[in-house]
Amino acid sequence: MIDRRVFLHGSAATLALTWGFSASACAPSPDSARDISAMPIHGLHAPIEIVDDVYGVPHIRAASIPDAFFGQGYVVARDRLFQIDFAHRREMGLMAEAFGADFAKFDATARLFHYRGDLAAELRGIPADVLACARAYVAGINARIDEVAADRTLLPLEYTILGVAPMKWDVRDLVLARGGSIGNVDDEIRRAQLAALGLLDLDAVVAPLSPPWPMAVPPGLDVSKVSEADFGVMRLGGLPFGPGTPTVDPADIATERANAGSNAWTIAPSRSATGRAILANDPHLGIGGFGPRHVAHLSAPGLDVIGGGAPGLPGIMQGHTDRFAFGRTNFHIDQEDLFVLTLHAEDPERYAHDGGWKTFKKVAVDIPVKDAPPRRVTLRYSVHGPVISHDPAGHRATVMGSVAMQPGGAGAFAMIAINLAHDWASLRTAFRLHPSPTNFHYADIDGNTGWQVIGFAPVRKTGEGLLPVPGDGRYDWTGMRDFAALPSEYNPAKGWFASANQNNLPAGWPRDRIPAFSFRDPYRYNRIVDVLSKQDKHTLADSVALQHDTLSTPARQLVALLPKRRSNAADLLREWDGRIDGDSAPAALFQILWRDLGKRLLAAIVPDRAKSLVTEIAPSVLLGLLAHPDARLGPNPVAARDALFDAALASAWASALELLGPDPAAWRWSKLHQVRIVHPLASIPAIAAAFPAIQGEGTGGDSYTVMARWLSNGPSWRASGGASYLQVIDVGAWDNSLMLNLPGQSNDPRSPHYRDLYAPWIAGRMQPMLFGRATVDAHVAARRTLTPGKTRR
Repeated sequence: MIDRRVFLHGSAATLALTWGFSASACAPSPDSARDISAMPIHGLHAPIEIVDDVYGVPHIRAASIPDAFFGQGYVVARDRLFQIDFAHRREMGLMAEAFGADFAKFDATARLFHYRGDLAAELRGIPADVLACARAYVAGINARIDEVAADRTLLPLEYTILGVAPMKWDVRDLVLARGGSIGNVDDEIRRAQLAALGLLDLDAVVAPLSPPWPMAVPPGLDVSKVSEADFGVMRLGGLPFGPGTPTVDPADIATERANAGSNAWTIAPSRSATGRAILANDPHLGIGGFGPRHVAHLSAPGLDVIGGGAPGLPGIMQGHTDRFAFGRTNFHIDQEDLFVLTLHAEDPERYAHDGGWKTFKKVAVDIPVKDAPPRRVTLRYSVHGPVISHDPAGHRATVMGSVAMQPGGAGAFAMIAINLAHDWASLRTAFRLHPSPTNFHYADIDGNTGWQVIGFAPVRKTGEGLLPVPGDGRYDWTGMRDFAALPSEYNPAKGWFASANQNNLPAGWPRDRIPAFSFRDPYRYNRIVDVLSKQDKHTLADSVALQHDTLSTPARQLVALLPKRRSNAADLLREWDGRIDGDSAPAALFQILWRDLGKRLLAAIVPDRAKSLVTEIAPSVLLGLLAHPDARLGPNPVAARDALFDAALASAWASALELLGPDPAAWRWSKLHQVRIVHPLASIPAIAAAFPAIQGEGTGGDSYTVMARWLSNGPSWRASGGASYLQVIDVGAWDNSLMLNLPGQSNDPRSPHYRDLYAPWIAGRMQPMLFGRATVDAHVAARRTLTPGKTRR
């Protein structure tokens, strides 16, 4: 729920905001308008130089490695202060302190997912050099906060409009706030509800298990009692920032989770036209609010790393050092379970476990509230984790078991450790700090390439985590497996490898160590394989072209299934090459038809009593049912399929005429598939006025093309996610490397880097990733030296 990708979505509420808008919002960026180089900076050990290149990338030159991370904290706060501060405030459970009592329930939920173990022990478990860099990163953020507090003209515009101030950070916050996520608990609850209807098989319409697996109700689970109420505090809705703020629709969250992934491929020197390795990566995250990546270059004796980092987390997530390039895509590990507890009839603070009764650990916290007394809340924890729903009347509670809440589960230090590594061997030590499930790609200057799955996998006494389980002890977790129990490959003979969130478990992988059953349909991966396997000498340009490839396998398969009967819609689609290009009329018609077919098939095969649970159809299921109609479509499935297809084609044609105009030759997919980026709090008029929307262009691609730019949950056709950050790395000849970062480096509309990469991103026009000192110095836009000030006590 408190996921960095969605933390700023909000919902319609009753809170009326009256903050005013200052004319100063239109002034030039304060940092560029005046010299602030003389201000002393607290927390530095020696001067550091920040060189901003013409693309807005800060190159931090420090005398020590911790000071380089200090510089990263400073520049991300300079460019993205409100973004990281707001996320930090929410994760620390301090929203009500700034915005009032309506936010207290969100603070309570945030604090429910604070780590309740030994914080000091967690910090002792972090290698000393990694912890020093994390402390420096936090100090860099705080130094920028001190700077803007001393000179309010440097404040980002949001603070004046909202009447708040940024809050200071502490390195312990990186361990404490674990960011509760709904994970796949909604899948578990849906399956239990379908099982209660006797329709568990319908779950395969929504999300076929991959790898295939027989699914059954766990013994002891009463599925008739599982309901939406079991989500408890995980379904609070959006933050109450006034009427008109977008609502966090569970369907939208599910859409983003279903599409959030990435592409990556690594080419060995033997298959590269350069004779050097090439590593390409484009993480897929939400598009429409704050950019999820900030690019920086950190250099010091023993460190030289550049790439995209997650604002508010120390280190570089995708990029390269002076020794190796690295990228990442989502792997799949089921890291959350929903435990259903039976409460004692006379004492609801006790629950059945291991043949007896245990008492909840209760933590009382006082939530500070603006202009009101603190609000005290009681948080409960079982042996499994945080209690998200407590129902004494029903003698029932639900608990979220999460890897993130386990010792070592914070993960905020992992990228530092990866950045400090020098080779494959030292990376394998760093991987032990990385709990989140990831395909890690590697290529070094010596010609080596490697793939390692990293992440923590819970060891269950029994079961696979597909449905909620009784919390009576039979299904408890008994430990964690780390990356050493997960697949890897080093210098593969074929000379390349790729990952695109497909099932990449090796053949014969032990059935008792399958980490999840939620791998994606392999459309993107299969297209990547088709291209790479035919290229004996792959170039950087080939990687760029592949990242922007729009060929759709589902589109081609659907066109092959079109009825033989002629119609306007069928005739237009038959002549199409299946590419989801922005300037394509058939691509627009296909998208309308695809959505229409999905709705019609769901209406045909899902009984009324399950329609609220089965609201989407997997692409492989849709195509399979059209290709091989079966009894789900009635006594004459072929005729039913044909009638359904004819009706959908006619409806799609009519909708295209309405949406795109009377002339099919003028239809364009990009006209529907718009890329619009707005401030997440743009429902507040003053915010909307100060932060103009970045818009005006559409794009090609969809959920199943390598150029992944997926649609929002209907009825909008807007691009709501995709590869906002892209990189293609020429390993060893670093200055040849390329990147894009939508929409730009800065969230400040007064900055030239507020939207300067929007048009290049739309066009697929990659920008240089400058690295060598001489190359950077030839493209300088600004320089600043940060000078240490006296240490504050």
